[in-house]
Amino acid sequence: MDLRLDGRTAVVTGASKGIGLATVERLTEEGMRVVAAARTVTPELEKTDAITVTVDLSTPDGPRRLIERALDELGDLDLLVNNVGGGDGGSGMTAGFLDLDDDLWQATFELNLFAAVRATRAALPSLLRRRGVIVNVSSVGARLPHTGPMPYTTAKAALTAFGKALDEEFGPQGVRVATVSPGPVRTAMWESPDGYGAELAKAHGMEREQLVAGMPQVMGMTTGRITEPGEVGALIAYLASPLAASIAGADVAIDGGARKTA
Repeated sequence: MDLRLDGRTAVVTGASKGIGLATVERLTEEGMRVVAAARTVTPELEKTDAITVTVDLSTPDGPRRLIERALDELGDLDLLVNNVGGGDGGSGMTAGFLDLDDDLWQATFELNLFAAVRATRAALPSLLRRRGVIVNVSSVGARLPHTGPMPYTTAKAALTAFGKALDEEFGPQGVRVATVSPGPVRTAMWESPDGYGAELAKAHGMEREQLVAGMPQVMGMTTGRITEPGEVGALIAYLASPLAASIAGADVAIDGGARKTA
């Protein structure tokens, strides 16, 4: 299927691995010119045809500097993919509410919400000129908050609401906004020996591999498997396409059927 993206321009944040990397790969395959942003540029990202930018998007001026660089490299933007996120792994992330301090909450919101707010603010004048698209990568945890650390799922819920509000304001001006909400995806969150999956397995007295293998059944995933990053990248590419021109303000789940509400 021709997604009619050839020659268009995009910025993808959190592009070094997982969903971000898969998105960059898919968009460049479709002929888009892409600026790919990450705190650390991985060898896998280097192999793509994207222009890579090293930036810490959790800082107040990081998103602005990224967009300025992207405009210099690409000209006006057709697509912004706010994928960067984190705070869903590492020691202590399975703690209860009373053990989660302000610093953790602040850091989680800076990366999962405010990075998108700031990047969007910087990119919107260009996106308005191009009648472009914004795709925010949230999480099924925004609607199933028990599926992840409380600060992370709360920040993702705010990101989902942000996308809907953006589309209400800027949709009539020509900028379409959509949200993608993945369930468990085969990324470092679940695969890394020091990620959230490993921490969660330890808290339950299990091996990480055992926890991941049983996750589809525990979460009621009708597909019987967790999602691959490339599947999410393909969905993002479709939502960015003119073929999805009527998908506006939507929160599109890609969770294997884990979310049981409509």
